[in-house]
Amino acid sequence: MLVKFYGTRGSIPVCSPGFQEFGGNTTCIQIRVKETNNIAVLDAGTGIRELGKDFLKSGHKQDEIFIAFTHFHWDHIQGFPFFAPALVKNQKINILALGWGYKLNSLEDIFRTQMRKEYFPVQLEKMGADFNFMLLKETKKVFEPRVKKPTPVLVKTNKHNHPGGAYGYRIERKGKVIVFCTDIEHGISIDENVVKFAENADLLIHDAQYTDEELKKKSGWGHSSFNQAIEVAERANVKLLALTHHDPDHDDEFLKKMEVKCQKRFSNCFVAREKTEIEI
Repeated sequence: MLVKFYGTRGSIPVCSPGFQEFGGNTTCIQIRVKETNNIAVLDAGTGIRELGKDFLKSGHKQDEIFIAFTHFHWDHIQGFPFFAPALVKNQKINILALGWGYKLNSLEDIFRTQMRKEYFPVQLEKMGADFNFMLLKETKKVFEPRVKKPTPVLVKTNKHNHPGGAYGYRIERKGKVIVFCTDIEHGISIDENVVKFAENADLLIHDAQYTDEELKKKSGWGHSSFNQAIEVAERANVKLLALTHHDPDHDDEFLKKMEVKCQKRFSNCFVAREKTEIEI
């Protein structure tokens, strides 16, 4: 599996000159299967705009695209109306909310509402793609791609602490594991369920919006510190840690300094940059 970061910023996109190295787009991650070139997407922050453009430019045809959501705060859905494949007639797009079935009445309404004519010039039903809204109660599901000799993909979710709720994702394929755990507030001590959820992951992508000092002032805001992300990785025996969901006030110089500091504690970690691709 190939993991590519298209949006690494939290809360709101930024575009100032000092924010170019790590990127200013909000959360969006592409997972691509190397053998088939098929993609899946995690969250639809503003980074999904570039992801969609790259997908169409590649010329690759894919019967159905999955977009899975950790939660539905604005910075994780605001790029969806600009996702170019959604404007392609008859392209099937599955909108997945795994574990949210007990908590939401309608998944479709979330996206339809943000695209009402009062807010956006093109309504959901006019985009062109065929949308399938998968609001599921279960927190574990096996997906089999529609290709010859498909390799099943096991997807699990784990609910964690965040205002309004949020889920981490664990994706397992051919013995390799990717865990995506953003928008999480551990509290006074690390959430033991998150440690267990991330156990032995080849790649853990974890929220690291704040420093320890900032976190003290941001109680209840729903995020983690750099050190908390590292502690999860250490305790879960993670092979590689990507720190993400950067605070909109953390510029390139700040994040470069934090990366050096974090690598002194946990050598196999990095601060996520837009367009960085990792093979798992």
